[in-house]
Amino acid sequence: MAPTGQTITVPTPSDKEIAANPREYALFRQLDHSHNGQIPLKEATEYVKKYGSASAELTAGEVPFEQFAKALHKKGSQDSKGNTLGYAAQDSGGHLSPFVFDRRSLKNDDVCIQITHCGICHSDLHQIKNEWGASNYPMVPGHEIVGIVTAVGSRVNKFKVGDRAGVGCMVDSCNDCHQCKTEGEEQFCSKSVQTYNMKNFDGTPTHGGYSTHIVVVDRFVLHLPENLPMDASAPLLCAGITTYSPLMHYGLNKAGMKIGVVGLGGLGHMAVKIGKAMGLEVTVFSTSEKKRDEALSVLKADHFVVSKDEKQMQAISGSLDGIIDTVSAKHPLALYLAALKVGGVSIMLGVPDESMELPTFNIIMRRLRIGGSPIGGIKETQDMLDFCSKHNITCEIETIDIQYVNTAMERLMKNDVHYRFVIDVQGSLIQ
Repeated sequence: MAPTGQTITVPTPSDKEIAANPREYALFRQLDHSHNGQIPLKEATEYVKKYGSASAELTAGEVPFEQFAKALHKKGSQDSKGNTLGYAAQDSGGHLSPFVFDRRSLKNDDVCIQITHCGICHSDLHQIKNEWGASNYPMVPGHEIVGIVTAVGSRVNKFKVGDRAGVGCMVDSCNDCHQCKTEGEEQFCSKSVQTYNMKNFDGTPTHGGYSTHIVVVDRFVLHLPENLPMDASAPLLCAGITTYSPLMHYGLNKAGMKIGVVGLGGLGHMAVKIGKAMGLEVTVFSTSEKKRDEALSVLKADHFVVSKDEKQMQAISGSLDGIIDTVSAKHPLALYLAALKVGGVSIMLGVPDESMELPTFNIIMRRLRIGGSPIGGIKETQDMLDFCSKHNITCEIETIDIQYVNTAMERLMKNDVHYRFVIDVQGSLIQ
């Protein structure tokens, strides 16, 4: 056991050393960032045992990066057919297995990110099983990506090697249309390129974050604030912005306003956290009492209402300014719309697989609005990350190794996750 009080110092590695050891550099950057170059020996030893060689020995003092990288090295895939190792679905059966492929070479405006963690979104499950009817195989899913910058192109000036970075649901757009240039809402660009299951402008397929690294044009890379943990921040790139954006767009972000959250899952629990940080009075709707304590005691919602209880629903009738509806199954809209004030808005975030009845008369007579919202643009996503940094907001996660991913998908189908799976890419996917 390493003596307490002793430290190690690792000199800044050269570009050549980083290029040869991108995973090890990303691990070093995470360990070093809170210690200002003086890493406690005991902590470094435990870190090496977790991510590298159990037999490696570290001693106090200056440790050359080459030696530290060797200690962090783990034997990985021996397949040399491509520069990237991922997990891909090969058909609509949706089973994910190792897949080697090539990321593009770094261009002048590109950022290369060594992926440390990637969240599992429910849309990943839909896509690998072709439930939306537009899947292309082989498919490497994942659009909740965080990692460490290991290289930048010659024209990149907003990112540097060593930065903590994130990539969400998009990796490119036309950068010329009204939505891109004027509105800053690239998600509505007709030519926007999604992080996976699409084609880049050069015709090559996009592959997501269930992989060792990713190369992205700098306009679509986000700064991950230093105080946010890498693993629990990954889902912010989808679940976070998907709930933050509608609160902002529909004006439900003013302190004292009252909102309801329907469905307490990956999206719903983020809506509660973000809403509370905005100073909103938050009511959680659920079909049973099971999540009452979680909603009130852990997530700090103000109220909890069982939607099947007529008296509880009557008590909240006509009181809410807005509703964030995250449910992706068919459910009775009229039941929840009754909770809105005159002129209130219900925003749909879930995508039910069946059409739902629209209570037209009630909508008309009470001037209600029903809206929808996908993700946000890049600027708004960065605003969301900065907001979460200020308020110390992260996702509640269950961290898994990549080898567990198919079991995680089975559990996700049963809603058996609290609240988001996050893949420890750097610890389990090694090329």
